Amino acid sequence: MTDLIPAPVRIETGNGPGFVLDTGTGLEAGPGAEPAARWLRAAVGAATGLPLDARTGGTGGLQLRIRPGLGGPEAYRLTVDAGRVLVEGADSAGLFWGAQTFRQLLGPEAFRRAPVSGRRAWELPAVTVEDAPRFRWRGLMLDVARHFMPKEGVLRYLDLMAAHKLNVFHFHLTDDQGWRVEIERHPRLTEIGSWRARTKTGHRASPLWEEKPHGGYYTQDDIREIVAYAAERHITVVPEIDVPGHSQAAIAAYPELGNTDVIDTSALSVWDTWGINPNVLAPTDTTLRFYEGVLEEVLALFPSEFVHIGGDECPKEQWRRSETAQARIRELGLADEDELQSWFVRHFDTWLAARGRRLIGWDEILEGGLAEGAAVSSWRGYAGGIAAARAGHDVVMCPEQQVYLDHRQAPGPDEPVPIGWVRTLEDVYRFEPVPPELTPEEARHVLGTQANLWTEVMEDQARVDYQAFPRLAALCEVAWSALPAPAERDFAGFERRMAAHYRRLDALGVAYRPPAGPLPWQRRPGVLGRPIDGPPPRR
Repeated sequence: MTDLIPAPVRIETGNGPGFVLDTGTGLEAGPGAEPAARWLRAAVGAATGLPLDARTGGTGGLQLRIRPGLGGPEAYRLTVDAGRVLVEGADSAGLFWGAQTFRQLLGPEAFRRAPVSGRRAWELPAVTVEDAPRFRWRGLMLDVARHFMPKEGVLRYLDLMAAHKLNVFHFHLTDDQGWRVEIERHPRLTEIGSWRARTKTGHRASPLWEEKPHGGYYTQDDIREIVAYAAERHITVVPEIDVPGHSQAAIAAYPELGNTDVIDTSALSVWDTWGINPNVLAPTDTTLRFYEGVLEEVLALFPSEFVHIGGDECPKEQWRRSETAQARIRELGLADEDELQSWFVRHFDTWLAARGRRLIGWDEILEGGLAEGAAVSSWRGYAGGIAAARAGHDVVMCPEQQVYLDHRQAPGPDEPVPIGWVRTLEDVYRFEPVPPELTPEEARHVLGTQANLWTEVMEDQARVDYQAFPRLAALCEVAWSALPAPAERDFAGFERRMAAHYRRLDALGVAYRPPAGPLPWQRRPGVLGRPIDGPPPRR
């Protein structure tokens, strides 16, 4: 029961008897600890059938305390002996992560939503766990634009993140294939932009189509619920609103946003296939004012420090042909279309900073320079993150060669819709977010890391589960634990701990990829992917 994931800083097993949790066990929450107590009663109480009644002034039972001097942010200490279970956190987040570790010690059945046996007592080993995270940004990016995930599925993923001590949910809400957040002043974004007539099945070279409408969106009340649910689990939701590329859904809803002097934007619909789309936003005042209005509503919904604006994969051909775009280049004294994109990004960088927020974008936003305070998601490899850190910008390391979980997990023919390089569980476990090229001062700009789940070929929750797990468990340990250098990491030990963790995932209903390979119903025979042979370049 001490097969913890992610691995803690220190775990010491005691010599004496442990604690027995039963119907008489009370739960005492000290000042500031009641939110963690509510979660324990709801989650662990449901799984065990134990009431965990509130107690005060006791010396035994389950006790929750906040101890500000315990350690750094999010640190906790968990002590189990024959007389009590004491969970202490340096802050409310640390206390919550300690409660998550407590649930792991109870065993896999504690991850269910109702009791499944007649157990009236739950034994915990005598143990002391001292722990704190390595990184402040431990994230998961979920793309709901390509394939929509209903609200209940998003809430479920927040629970899965919390169970793995991940604390940043990067919410990819807009793209060419769909606009997923209600904007009250621009209702056609969801009336038109949230639905496409059909969907490419498999990679964009596939001849297969699903000939039915696909779509959906989150109302503003849905977003408020998601953000509040995440906050209760100490997860920050970072929204992504893509500009100036990946924007055909918005242009289909409001054609004036596109390059109307180059193409008939009124003829565009929400895109039904995958790839890099040539239809990008026009660099006009109309577009700027439109997206300022969008972002005003986004800021009211998401209290996060960071707002992601995309900024990647913006083809320039329409701007080269557009007299409006060329006039803007001349007016601003820019050298070319690349500098025009930089101007576009810097406009929103300044706009967000004036409102107390920080812009973050994919590493293409480095081209042309960034304002102080902007941060970078390094996705094309390590190079963007290295350049950003050396320039004094904060970085989230998420290179596609390492932590794009839409990439295939094995080279065999049974992998469903194989995309990209083979990235095994061990590959993810040996990923190191801090490039060795950085000096200690530069390395302090690495906020952390995240796994990215792009859903072009993930048509439902089960497919998302298959691509995410078990590799997300490896990523959570990379993000949380103070691991040695990649070659020195004890992957065999991690696999042994995963044997227990698979039972937790089973209890949570996660449709993960089994170690022996996909189950028959997880395969997608005949659906074309885009596998890339050989090891990925480091870049």
